[in-house]
Amino acid sequence: MTRETAVATGRRFEALAADYLKVRGCRIASQNFRCKAGEIDLIVTDAESKLIFVEVRFRSSNRFGGASASVTAHKQRRIRNVAKYYLLTHREFKTYFCRFDVIALSNNRQTNEIDVNWIKAAFV
Repeated sequence: MTRETAVATGRRFEALAADYLKVRGCRIASQNFRCKAGEIDLIVTDAESKLIFVEVRFRSSNRFGGASASVTAHKQRRIRNVAKYYLLTHREFKTYFCRFDVIALSNNRQTNEIDVNWIKAAFV
């Protein structure tokens, strides 16, 4: 049996998060947007013309604070810098209100399914 690579695992959970957001009325503007400053997992728009920068995190357990706790101040700063660059290079979103969300995914050991916690306005 071969194990999934970390990159493949990350892509799988990002796809799950994208599907979760689509079902809730969001439109994917970009996935895995990269620049010198870093990467943003998902950039979506909602029905209220908000541009939402989404960090997707997965943790198999909550031993060290869980998925949401892994979005450190350093990671937040990098995401903000990438978002600034995105807005400079995608002028069509210049009038949109922007927000930073986290989709925290974890294993539910009782149901053997993935729990999704959508944290809106997780940081500024």
